[in-house]
Amino acid sequence: MTTLARWVRYGLFSFVLFLVPAAVLAAPYAAFVMDARSGEVLYAKNADTRLHPASLTKMMTLYIAFQAIEHGEISLDSMVTISRNAASQPPSRLGLKSGQRIALRYLIRAAAIKSANDAAAAIGDALGGDEAGFAARMNRTAKALGMNSTTFKNANGLTRAGHLSTARDMSTLGRRLFYDYPQYYNIFSRRTADAGMAKVANTNRRFLDAYEGADGIKTGYTVAAGFNLTASAQRGGKRIIATVFGGTSTAQRNAKMAELLDIGFGRAPNRVQEVRPEPLQYMAQAPAATAPTPADPTRVASAAPTQSPRPIARPGEPTHDREAILAALTEAVQPAPVEAPAVVATAEPAPETEPAVAAAPAPEIVVQTAAAETPRPMAAPREAFAQATEPQPETLALVAAAEPEFDESLAEGDAPPDEPLFAQSTAPQPETLAMAAAPAPRSNTVILAALTPPAPAPRAEQKVVSRASSSGGRNWGISLGKFSSQYAAERLLLKTALMESDTLGTALRKVATRKTGYEANFVGMTKGDAELACARLMARSSECTVIGP
Repeated sequence: MTTLARWVRYGLFSFVLFLVPAAVLAAPYAAFVMDARSGEVLYAKNADTRLHPASLTKMMTLYIAFQAIEHGEISLDSMVTISRNAASQPPSRLGLKSGQRIALRYLIRAAAIKSANDAAAAIGDALGGDEAGFAARMNRTAKALGMNSTTFKNANGLTRAGHLSTARDMSTLGRRLFYDYPQYYNIFSRRTADAGMAKVANTNRRFLDAYEGADGIKTGYTVAAGFNLTASAQRGGKRIIATVFGGTSTAQRNAKMAELLDIGFGRAPNRVQEVRPEPLQYMAQAPAATAPTPADPTRVASAAPTQSPRPIARPGEPTHDREAILAALTEAVQPAPVEAPAVVATAEPAPETEPAVAAAPAPEIVVQTAAAETPRPMAAPREAFAQATEPQPETLALVAAAEPEFDESLAEGDAPPDEPLFAQSTAPQPETLAMAAAPAPRSNTVILAALTPPAPAPRAEQKVVSRASSSGGRNWGISLGKFSSQYAAERLLLKTALMESDTLGTALRKVATRKTGYEANFVGMTKGDAELACARLMARSSECTVIGP
């Protein structure tokens, strides 16, 4: 790149950041809670705002894969030869190589459990011919499911201009996965699984282990999206499905999801008439231009194709997500350039762990690269993605600095570390400001402990507390005491964070191991915030000590 081009590129990025307030360099917040039995809405915030779904997209990729298996289009043991497109996807990855072959069952496990971008792209290429073909199939399926505010551009959820969905639509998709394919739904609750090439661990295992009754479904993270999660949990006869968009970190998002599910279980009636969704018509290929004849108005496309379609070749070196994000800055709704095709890795089928399907295995699916084609011009790289939308209610201004801590986000598998910042032109909202978190390192020992906030303790004598002035850096904290087990300390930290979110919204939960036990601490606070938080907790008859640098 020439010096002039470099100055233009970074000058444009700086100009955008100047126009957008620092407090809104973050993904917007949205939440939706439903009673899975009836589909009744129990809570919603910005539920119909079109946002970046990140790897929640893979729920649709897997839904279509299950649908194709059920109708005999492909089988779990079909060996898929993967395109260069799939092998070139950024982390999180299974590690597939161009030209290798692997059973579909392993691609499903890697996409569902590890959130592997290469595995999801491989499924899309196998069932759609190429990225564009599978995206068209995803959008037909979304429309049939009633996901009217969703547009997909790829199989894995990496940021593309126009690749958008809503908290309501993703909850709808989660419900359909549970009801339409219960024989496969258990894969979302597995902590680990054999993916042929490697043993993979669930990106959502902390929440699954922490929240009582949780059994799925899917995490997601990109710089543009923030930390997203669609989760389902069952307690007694109740099942709740909820979605949150725009979390500031894995821990904060999980805590918010615990709060949303608690709201759902509290509001859902004990007994309700179950309303199962209507079965979806199967149509693997795009509908024909001519309408069905009057004599056969319900005719649909054949479920089992006689041969595998060849993908349309896409020349040139694979493009990075960055180009699609950057191109959107100046071209607004200009679609991202299509990536070069790519191909995947072999593994012998392991013993059957997903339920078997009665249909015979379909022909082997082979994705090939065409010989040559005149390259289409690629969009010039730019440095930031700006989504200009009207201000939405309760939009989250989560972070005022750089990217979220990437050690957690990379594990969730939706974006490379060097992806540019996302600029969201919306104003900070009261609820979401309370959820803002400082970009400080988060302890790896902190594990979410889910619980419903207990009944309020007997009211102590009223005490007026005023905020003390802050001094110094964020080197202060508070201690809630020592406990005999790490679990007990973590449980109290989460309970206190939910109870005192106003004063502890920016603090980090940390369990310190001492010779005498496990100390429950909130750290990363200013002196004024620590003193105020302690005063409020002591007014509730809770033990609290201010700890300083």
